[in-house]
Amino acid sequence: MKRTVIACAVVGLMLWMVPGMASAQGGDVIKLPPAQTEGGMPLMQALKLRRSTRGGFGPDKPLSMQVLSNLLWAADGVNREGGHRTAPSAADWQNIDIYLTTADGLYLYDPIKHELKVLGKEDVRAVAGQQPFVTEAPLNLIYVADMAQASFGGKRMPEVEDTWSFANAGCIAQNVYLFCASEKLACIVRAMIDPAAIAKALKLRPEQKAILAQTVAHFK
Repeated sequence: MKRTVIACAVVGLMLWMVPGMASAQGGDVIKLPPAQTEGGMPLMQALKLRRSTRGGFGPDKPLSMQVLSNLLWAADGVNREGGHRTAPSAADWQNIDIYLTTADGLYLYDPIKHELKVLGKEDVRAVAGQQPFVTEAPLNLIYVADMAQASFGGKRMPEVEDTWSFANAGCIAQNVYLFCASEKLACIVRAMIDPAAIAKALKLRPEQKAILAQTVAHFK
C-alpha cells in the first residue's frame, strides 16, 4: 500500500494544538475526523487570493483538528476508489510522505487511513527550515520523497526520480496553498531546508529525501 508522507513539520501540531490529545488517543495513532469535502471558497476566488506569506504570520494560535483534517485531505488525501489522491503523482508513484512536527512531537500522515502516526514527543520544529518564523508558526509541513517507490515496472528510474518527485511535491503544496486561501490562512512553501538535518531528526531511510517544506499559520 502506498502512502504519502507529508513531511509536515507542524509547529506544535497535535499535542500543542489540542491539549491532552495524545493521551486521549493512546499516543501511537491519532485518528483525524472525516474531512469536510463540501463548501469552501470557489476555485477562481481561491486562485485570486493564493499567495506566499513572509513575516506576516500571527501568534501560535492552534489550528483545530477539523481544519487540520481538511488541510491534509486537501493536500494529498484519498478522493476516490483505488486509493487515488487529490494531488496527481507521476507514474502513480505516490511517493511523497507527509511528516508533521509540532511543539510536542513529530507525526506522519497516513492518507489511506486518514490518521497521524505519532513518531516522537520532542519539539523538532526548528529542523523544518532556516527562517525564524519556522519555530513560531502553528504548522510546518515537510515533504519527503521516498525513492524506493520511484519505479516503473519494478525498476528504479534514477534519471527522473528527483525531477518527478519535486513535481509531485509541488502539486501537493499547491493544494495546500488553495486550501489556505479558502480558509484565510497564511502559507508559504520553502526550499530553504537542510535535508541532512531533517533526515536525522525524522530518522529517514537512505532512500528517503526531504525536498520541500511548507508553513501554515494564521495571519497577524
